[in-house]
Amino acid sequence: MKIKFFSSRPYEEDYLIKANLTKHEISFETASLSTQTVDSTIGFEAISAFTNDDLSADILKKLKENGVNYIALRSTGYDHIDLKYAAENGIKVANVPEYSPYSVAEHAVTMMLTLNRKIIQTDQQVKKYNFTLNNLIGFDMNNKTVGIVGMGKIGQVIAKILNGFGCKILAFDIDPKSHLTENYNVTYCSKKELFEKSDIITLNCPLTEDTHYTINKESLTTMKNGVMIINCGRGGLINTSDALDGLKIGKIGYLGLDVYEKEKGLFFYDHSQNELKDTILLELMNFKNVLITPHQAFLTSTALKNIADTTFYNIDCFAQDKISENELT
Repeated sequence: MKIKFFSSRPYEEDYLIKANLTKHEISFETASLSTQTVDSTIGFEAISAFTNDDLSADILKKLKENGVNYIALRSTGYDHIDLKYAAENGIKVANVPEYSPYSVAEHAVTMMLTLNRKIIQTDQQVKKYNFTLNNLIGFDMNNKTVGIVGMGKIGQVIAKILNGFGCKILAFDIDPKSHLTENYNVTYCSKKELFEKSDIITLNCPLTEDTHYTINKESLTTMKNGVMIINCGRGGLINTSDALDGLKIGKIGYLGLDVYEKEKGLFFYDHSQNELKDTILLELMNFKNVLITPHQAFLTSTALKNIADTTFYNIDCFAQDKISENELT
C-alpha cells in the first residue's frame, strides 16, 4: 500500500520506518493536511494524519476523489475528523486508542508539581545568582483534593500516582469503575461537586459537544479561589478567554496547558523568528503561574513506538482487507 504521512516530525519518523518493516511504500510530509496540501495525495491509497490535520467533509471528499480510501490516525482523539461523512463514503478510519497512558498522566502530574513548587521561576532566579526563597512557597500535595474529569486509562493512572501522594481524589466520568474506588480511594461525584471541592482539577476527557468548554465563566464561579487547572486533554475543553479572566482576578491560581484551543498551525512548528499574533496566548505567557507546553504530553519513546506499531497494525489490516480492532468507521 502507498501511504502519505502528514504532519510528520523527525522525532517519529525512525519509529514509523522500523514499524513498517519495508512492507508499504511510505512518504513523509511535514505540512499538515489542508486544502493547500490535499492534492498531493493523488496516487496514494491511504494517508496517516495527526491531531491538527484537517479531516473535514470537504477534505475527505477530495481525498476520496484522489483515490484515498483509508485513514490511519496517529492519535487517540478523532474530533478533527468527520466520521459520519467518512462512513457514508466508504473511507475506513482507524485510530490509536492507547499508546501510553503513563506518558500523558505523568506529564499532567509533572505540571502540577512544577507549578506548585515554582520550579520554572526557581530555575530562572538561580541562573541569575538569586538564591532567595521569598516568592517560592508551595504547598503539600498530601491531603489536597484533586478532581479528575475523565477516568479513562490516563485518568486512572493519574489517580494511581496521586493516591501515592496522599491526595483525596474526586472523579467525574460517565462510566464509574468500582475498582478505582477500591484501589486508589477514588470518590465519584457530580461535575458540580468536583468543581466546588477540588484544589486541583485535571482534564482528561475527549472533546465532544458535551465536554466543549467544560471550563468556562460559569463553571469557574463554582470553584475554589486559587484553584489549579491542568489540561492535557484537548484545547477546546477550556474557554481560554474565560480562563484568562479567571487568572486576572485570582480565581485560577495556577494554569497548566499542554493543549490550546487555537493551537492549530501554531503548536509543532518553530515560530521563533515570527511575531506571535495570538494576543490571548501572549497574555497567558506573561503570568508566572501559567505553564504552557506544546502538546508534548504524549512524547516518550514508549509512546512513539506504540503509536508507530499500532498505526501499521491498522494499515496492515487495511491492506489485507481485515477489520482492525481500532476501526472507527
